[in-house]
Amino acid sequence: MSSDTETAVFEEATEEPFELSRKLVVGILYAVDAKDRETLTKLMEPLHAADIADLLEQINAYDRRRLIQLYDRGFDGEILSELDESIREEVIALLNPHVLAEAVRELESDDVVDLLEDLEEPQQEAILDVLEDSDRVAVEQSLAYPENSAGRLMQREVVMAPDHWTVGQVIDHMRASEDLPEQFYHVVVVNPRLHPVGNVTLGRIMATRRDVPLMDLTEETFEIFRADMDEEDVAYAFNQYHLISAPVVDDEGRIVGVITIDDAMIVLDEEHEEDILRLAGVGEESSLSDKVINTTRRRFPWLAVNLVTAVLASLVIAQFEETIAGFVALAVLMPIVASMGGNAGTQSLTVAVRALATRDLTGSNVWRVIRREILVGLVNGVIFAAVMAVVGMVWFGSPALGGVIAVAMVINLVVAGLAGTVIPIILDRLNVDPALASGAFVTTVTDVVGFFAFLGLAAVVLL
Repeated sequence: MSSDTETAVFEEATEEPFELSRKLVVGILYAVDAKDRETLTKLMEPLHAADIADLLEQINAYDRRRLIQLYDRGFDGEILSELDESIREEVIALLNPHVLAEAVRELESDDVVDLLEDLEEPQQEAILDVLEDSDRVAVEQSLAYPENSAGRLMQREVVMAPDHWTVGQVIDHMRASEDLPEQFYHVVVVNPRLHPVGNVTLGRIMATRRDVPLMDLTEETFEIFRADMDEEDVAYAFNQYHLISAPVVDDEGRIVGVITIDDAMIVLDEEHEEDILRLAGVGEESSLSDKVINTTRRRFPWLAVNLVTAVLASLVIAQFEETIAGFVALAVLMPIVASMGGNAGTQSLTVAVRALATRDLTGSNVWRVIRREILVGLVNGVIFAAVMAVVGMVWFGSPALGGVIAVAMVINLVVAGLAGTVIPIILDRLNVDPALASGAFVTTVTDVVGFFAFLGLAAVVLL
């Protein structure tokens, strides 16, 4: 590749910050096709590990294999931790064992745990074997904690100081230590039994005289998490109390690790992503890198559930065959009532599921929220009822038909607001994920109620 081409690629890469340009991807693939390791290295080296992970996820499996084989020795451990789970196992299998060993040794213990927990046992053993004995023991201890727990989320590398030390002693200790974590935010103060009693930020340590006791600098907000606590609860606490890092303790209250804000925010992001995917009925681990068979398998059950709800709505319609046959305009207007109800229900459902996930919807405000959604449905229903009443009269020349669809619209939008809020709350109380099951129930309710109200009123008023 010529120097002019390389320059053009780099210029294009800087035009779109924080995302890979198409020209850069083409340049990298061109270097792979030409087996030009030097050019590939020049193009790849400036990229952040997250960008390289994005690149590996965007290209196909054939190009991914060739790129990894050509770029093998430059593979960084952070790339593995940034990779989507759907292709991580494939990438690890392609790496040279020596390169994999060096990459894994660079990672903090929490990143190694995150890497291992989604791999098959042979690959887990292969990675554990390349770790130093002390690192392997730390990782295996973390893996012994329940899945999705604070013990899995924490990193074992902790900077601690006794509660009787001064600022000067802490500074001397950190300068003399050869195994400090690459990044940390607090020094955790512990008592003689290794129970954490406070956090002190590095900024306060560096800005304070050497003779000041460390305990005088501890932060007011100090949270401790048990190793078996659910990571969702940990992430919520980090977000709620604006934590930067916090210690993790075992059953006896002794410190065993620390959780940092970056890991907590990843959990929050994953939970939000799961909720969105579940609401859409595409599974909680869907990815653009998934194969056709895996994507089909995840989506099929939701489509099957939707088929059942559609059959239930059709059964309601079947009860009014004579009414529809006597007034054909009903068949034209039926989808409008059902569609408006479904959309209104989805709006209320999305708000409720999000509020439950962030714990903003509680027993103290649940009735106020339900009343609000019902009133919103009523107001919107009245507005659109007026519109549809005019449409019914102008389009079909029937004031009675306009009145029927108007009343049906009000009924269905009120029920949609009620169902979209109440159904996820009930499922949450039953310990069923509301994002997982609410959509099918709300759609069924709005379709059945919409058709029944519209066709039932039509049967009474029009015939």
